[in-house]
Amino acid sequence: VQEAATNAEQVIRRLTALLELGPAPGWLPPGRRVYAIGDIHGCGDRLAVLHAAIRADIVSRPVASVLVVHLGDYVDRGPDSAGVVAMLASGAPGVATVNLMGNHERTMLDALAGDQASAREWLFNGGGAALASWGAAAEDVPEAWAAAIPAGDLAWLGARPLHHAEGNYLFVHAGIRPGVALADQAADDLLRIRGSFLHSEADFGAVVVHGHTPRAAPEVRRNRIGIDTGAVYGGALTCAVLEGDRVGFLAA
Repeated sequence: VQEAATNAEQVIRRLTALLELGPAPGWLPPGRRVYAIGDIHGCGDRLAVLHAAIRADIVSRPVASVLVVHLGDYVDRGPDSAGVVAMLASGAPGVATVNLMGNHERTMLDALAGDQASAREWLFNGGGAALASWGAAAEDVPEAWAAAIPAGDLAWLGARPLHHAEGNYLFVHAGIRPGVALADQAADDLLRIRGSFLHSEADFGAVVVHGHTPRAAPEVRRNRIGIDTGAVYGGALTCAVLEGDRVGFLAA
């Protein structure tokens, strides 16, 4: 146990030592820092490492005000969806936090509410692994799925917001529809959009920080920052560190 704890501390020190801040396309007010974490997909062990690295960074570089934003897709594909939800619902990592909804949470909730198309989509996209983490099985009837998942977990998942704004950054799971005001954006676009958003050079009115589309490394464009680096596929779990007009990355 002592050796494991020592190894974990060494990993966290390396993560924070490697953090370098460079020019960002957006800005935050003085004294404000935001840590934004991409798609987790049941990778609770790496999420715990990132949370520890965030806490260590706050200690080593104190700042007046901190927020952690998780960009959604907490469930499916990975081994510990239940553990990730429990961790986030309990208030981890111990500082002010915003937890957005992802398309996987939306599909899961719709499936558990009895929508058959959503149930098929959920299982096709890794819902079986999520069910197993709560002690259920894909072969069970949907009523058994819902019964296996604590009501508190379902209530927490269903209450997740779709977006959050800080400075001139907009945090969403997938992106936004170009040419559409934020107030008029469809929920399905915020949760699932790809091509027309990813390929757009438009000024969105804010720099969009998003996940949803996995890449080998974070993408920094003048109108967006993408931080889904495919943790559940063997890539890193990435955290963007935003402060002032600078951005850096932690990765577990």
